[in-house]
Amino acid sequence: MSLTRLALISRRLQPLCRGVHVKTMSTPNENALKFISTDGELLQERGKPSVEIKNTDESLIKHSPLAARIFTQCPGVESLMIGDDFVTLNKDEMVHWNQVSPGVIDLLTQYLASGKEALSPDFYSVYEDSVGYDVNIPKFDYNEDEQEISDMIEELIQTRIRPAIMDDGGDIQYRGYDPQTGTVYLKLQGACKSCSSSEVTLKHGIESMLKHYIEEVQDVVQILDPEEQVALKEFEKLEKKLDAKSS
Repeated sequence: MSLTRLALISRRLQPLCRGVHVKTMSTPNENALKFISTDGELLQERGKPSVEIKNTDESLIKHSPLAARIFTQCPGVESLMIGDDFVTLNKDEMVHWNQVSPGVIDLLTQYLASGKEALSPDFYSVYEDSVGYDVNIPKFDYNEDEQEISDMIEELIQTRIRPAIMDDGGDIQYRGYDPQTGTVYLKLQGACKSCSSSEVTLKHGIESMLKHYIEEVQDVVQILDPEEQVALKEFEKLEKKLDAKSS
């Protein structure tokens, strides 16, 4: 075999043989785990907003080859969030991580090495139109001063708050500021969304920081998807029943 032909074969094999490593990082939520690329390999463009996909979101799964493979090959995964160099998985509380992690690590390692896109070009248009996402977001019209305050809030979230949230396997999206009440609307994603300490993070972490730097901020409210609102109401009903029985 000629040297030229050997060199050509070698170049073709390099992408398949390059070292790609995935490590796991714990999160404040025991049912969420962060899987991160340690070699600079990206699942989507750096700094792009994270996207959340549930195992029931058939229209979104069709436009995410990575999500389709994870939900098919890793039973017990209820939802995932795709960041730029990481994926956060939320699992069924009855499933142990030992049953999930090895398969996810193998799958992600192969996927990152292949260089394939985690999301199709049409994903974001489908994501924005999907039922159940962002339907409860309030709309506000700002004058010049109010727009400046809104921009300051968004910048503070992007530069000071979001990096810390992402370190814990979550993400945060700014959804608006009500100039009449001083209320900031946010949407938590990934591990932080369903974490038992999410309310603490929201009130004592995010709200405190925003109030410290921007005096117009009076309150922080988390935007919930419709199904999350239903689940919260059912939980509140259950709590009232338990309280009634114990009294």
